[in-house]
Amino acid sequence: MFVRRRGLTAAALALAAALSLAACGGSSDSGEAGPSAGAGGKKAVAQGGEDFGDAAKKTAAMGTDARPGEWPRTITHAMGKTELEAQPKRVVVLDVGELDNVVSLGIKPVGLAPTEGSPELPSYLRKDAGSPKNVGTINNLNLEAIAGLKPDLILGSQLRAADLYDELSRIAPTVFSIRPGFTWKENYLLNAAALDKTALAKEKIAAYEGKAKALGEKLGADKPTVSMVRFMPDGVIRLYANASFIGTILKDTGIPRPGNQDIEDLAVEISAENIDQADADYIFTGVYGDPKATDKSKAQGNPLWKNLGAVKDGHAYDVPDETWYLGLGVTAAEAVLADLEERLVK
Repeated sequence: MFVRRRGLTAAALALAAALSLAACGGSSDSGEAGPSAGAGGKKAVAQGGEDFGDAAKKTAAMGTDARPGEWPRTITHAMGKTELEAQPKRVVVLDVGELDNVVSLGIKPVGLAPTEGSPELPSYLRKDAGSPKNVGTINNLNLEAIAGLKPDLILGSQLRAADLYDELSRIAPTVFSIRPGFTWKENYLLNAAALDKTALAKEKIAAYEGKAKALGEKLGADKPTVSMVRFMPDGVIRLYANASFIGTILKDTGIPRPGNQDIEDLAVEISAENIDQADADYIFTGVYGDPKATDKSKAQGNPLWKNLGAVKDGHAYDVPDETWYLGLGVTAAEAVLADLEERLVK
C-alpha cells in the first residue's frame, strides 16, 4: 500500500469524528504492557506468534533511501510505504516507545496515546517532552482528538493499531513499526528515518551499547543471574524472557538469566501459587497499573517467595514500571542500566 498524504481534509476530520467513539485500536496485548496475548487477532506479532521472531529483522529492513535533508522522502514500514513531503513538525505518537524515541531526538510531540496502566506522561520524560495532548490510550485511540491536532506525522505500530491504519493515514502521513518491545532499536531507527534524525539515533544507540558493555565488564566473568518479575492485572505474573525490552538490555550487558527465562519469547506466565519459578540471584519486580488489581501481595505473602534466596539475601527490588517495562526506548534503556549498576555493582 502506497500512501501519499498532503494534509488534513474536511472529509478526514468528519471521518475521525464519526469513528472516535468506536475506535479501539490494536490489541489488548501490548507486547510489553497489556494482558495476555491473543486479543484483537494480533497473535502473529504478539507473544510467540508466527511473525514474532522475525519482527526485528523485518523492521531493520524498513526505512528510507533518502539522503539526510532530502525531502520529499518515502518511508517503507509495516503497513506499506508513506511519502513525507517535508520535515515533520507536528508529531503524534501512539505508544510510549514512540514517545521515548521522538523525545530523545529533540522532538516535542503534539499528541500522545499512553497505556491504560500508566495514563500520565512518563515522569522520566516530562522535562523534555513538552505538553502533548492526550489522544486516548494505546488500545482506545480517539481519532477526533488526533485529527484536531492537525499532525503532519503519526507514529505507531501494527500490533497496536493495524485496524485503524487507513483512518489514521487519512488524517496525516502514518508510519508503523511491526511491534513494540524487543525491536526497540529497529523501531528507533525507523522513527528517526521519518524525522530525518538517523545519524543522531545511531549515536544514541551506540552510546547506550557502550554503557551496556561497560556494565558487563564491571560485573566481570561471574555475573549473577537476574529474574524479571512483573505483576499484571487479573492474577497474571510474567517472568520476562529474552524477546522483550528488558531481555535485550540484559543480553547487551551479558547478564545471565534463569533457565526458564532464557528463551526466545516475550515472557513466561505463572501464578502466585508457583512464584518460586522466579528464583534467581537477583529479582527485579514491576507492577503494571494498580498494584491492588494484581496478585503482588498474594505472591509475596507466599512462603515460596519468602524462601527464595534473592529475597532472603535482600536482593529482591521493586523497579519503576515506566522505564523497565513501558519505556521501550533508548532513554528508558539507559535508566535501566543505571538501576542495574546501582544494585549489582558492589
